[in-house]
Amino acid sequence: MTDRPVFDEMWGTGETLREPYRKFHDWFSAEDPARLRAKQREAEELFRLSGITFNVYGRAEAEERLIPFDIIPRIIGGAEWNKLCKGIEQRVRAINSFLYDVYHKQEIVKAGRIPEAMISGNEAFLPQMIGVEPPGGIYTHIVGIDLVCTGPGEFFVLEDNARTPSGVSYMLENRETMLQMFPELFSQNRVQPVQNYPALLNQSLSDCAPAGAADTPVVAVLTPGIYNSAYFEHSFLADQMGVELVEGQDLRVVDGRVAMRTTDGYKPIDVLYRRVDDDFLDPLNFNPDSTLGVPGIMDVYRAGGITIANAPGTGIADDKAIYSYMPDIVEFYTGERPLLKNVPTWRCSDRESLSHVLDNLGDLVVKEVHGSGGYGMLVGPAAGKTELREFRKKLEAKPRNYIAQPTLALSTCPIFSRTGLTPRHVDLRPFVLFSPKGVTITPGGLTRVALKKGSLVVNSSQGGGTKDTWVLED
Repeated sequence: MTDRPVFDEMWGTGETLREPYRKFHDWFSAEDPARLRAKQREAEELFRLSGITFNVYGRAEAEERLIPFDIIPRIIGGAEWNKLCKGIEQRVRAINSFLYDVYHKQEIVKAGRIPEAMISGNEAFLPQMIGVEPPGGIYTHIVGIDLVCTGPGEFFVLEDNARTPSGVSYMLENRETMLQMFPELFSQNRVQPVQNYPALLNQSLSDCAPAGAADTPVVAVLTPGIYNSAYFEHSFLADQMGVELVEGQDLRVVDGRVAMRTTDGYKPIDVLYRRVDDDFLDPLNFNPDSTLGVPGIMDVYRAGGITIANAPGTGIADDKAIYSYMPDIVEFYTGERPLLKNVPTWRCSDRESLSHVLDNLGDLVVKEVHGSGGYGMLVGPAAGKTELREFRKKLEAKPRNYIAQPTLALSTCPIFSRTGLTPRHVDLRPFVLFSPKGVTITPGGLTRVALKKGSLVVNSSQGGGTKDTWVLED
C-alpha cells in the first residue's frame, strides 16, 4: 500500500492547488516570511504561557515538554467533512451497540462473528459490568476516532479511542492561538467554529444523567492528579465547562450517592467525567491498593445512582485485536456496510498471521494490542537491524500482545519551516459526543503532525506536533 504516490492535502498528487486551500494560499503567498516566523515564535510563547505541556515517560523521571505547534492549518472542505461524519457516526453507534451486547446477551459471539475468547480473555473486559444498564444506554459518551487520509476523500480508521480519549484541549488551544494571531483568516475562509465544544460536552453529559437527577445535573471531572500526563487537559476542561475538578480523596459515598466535598459539606454528583482508568476507579471492586478512585462507586453505578463517562469496561472497544473485527461489528449492529475503511490487520495470536508478520517485519507497522501514545510499536521500514531483531523476539515470546498492519501512504500537509512550506505526514482525531439525544461531531478535531522528515509517527511523545484543523462551510 506504500507504492502509490503520497497525497498532499494542499497540492494533491501534482502541482494543482486543491480548492479548500486556495484562499489561504493566496494570503500566505502575499505574506512577509519574516512576519510569519515571528508569528510562529509568538505561538510557541502563547503555548508556554498557557502551560500546554505533556509528560514523556520511559526515563528515570517523567519529562515535561511543550507541545510543538505549527501555524499552517490543515483545511478540509465542507462536503468532504460531511461525508466523513456519516462514517464516524455509523462507527460510534456500532461501537456503543457492541459494548451493550458484550455485557448482555453477546449475540455477536453466538452468531460466530467474533470468537468468544476475544471477549472473555480480554484484559479490558470487566465482568463487573455484565448486566449493568448504563443511564440512557450510553457507554461511549466521548469518543476519539483516529483517521489517516490516503487520497481525496479516502480515509482509513487507524484506531478507536472509546476509553478516555485525550487531546481535545490541544484542539481548542490551537484554535484560540490561530484566532489570536490571524483573525482575518477565519472570516475570509468561513471556518466552522470549535470553541463551543466545552459547552456541548457539558450539555451532552448532562443529557446522560441518571433517572431522578435534578433538572440541572451536577457534573464533575475526576482526575488522577497533577502528575498525570493529561492533567492540563483535565483542569482545562473542568474550567471551560464551569464544573468542579475533583480527585478521589474529594469524593465519598453518602446515603447511596457519590458526593464531593465542598465548603458547605458533601454535595451529590449526577455525572462523573472520569479520567481515571478502570483498575483504579474503585478499590472495593478493582485494585484494592488504588488511592485514585472512590470506594463503592461501582455499587452506586450499578444501582443507577450516577453516570460514569465513559462507562467502565469500554476499553475492550479500544483493543487493537477487536479493531480488526470492526467491519463485522459495524455490519452486525447497523445492517450496513462500513462507510469508513479499516486498515488490513494481522492478529499475531493467529499462527499463520504471525508467520506472515515475521516474514515481512521490515515492511509492517506492529503495535501492542493495548498500547497507546506511540509507545511499544515498531515501524518496520524505519527500523534498524537491531531493532527488528529485538522486536522479533518480543513477537515470538508473546504473539497475543501484538497486531500488525501495512505501512500506509499517509497524506501530507505543509508545515512552516525555514525554507517555506514543507510537507509532513499527518493524522486526525475528530471528537464525538454521544448522548440519548444524538451524536455531535466537532467540525475538525486534533491534527497531529510528524515533524521529522519522512516520519510516520505523529504522537507528541515521539516527536510529533499539532496544528489547527479547519473545516470550511459548504
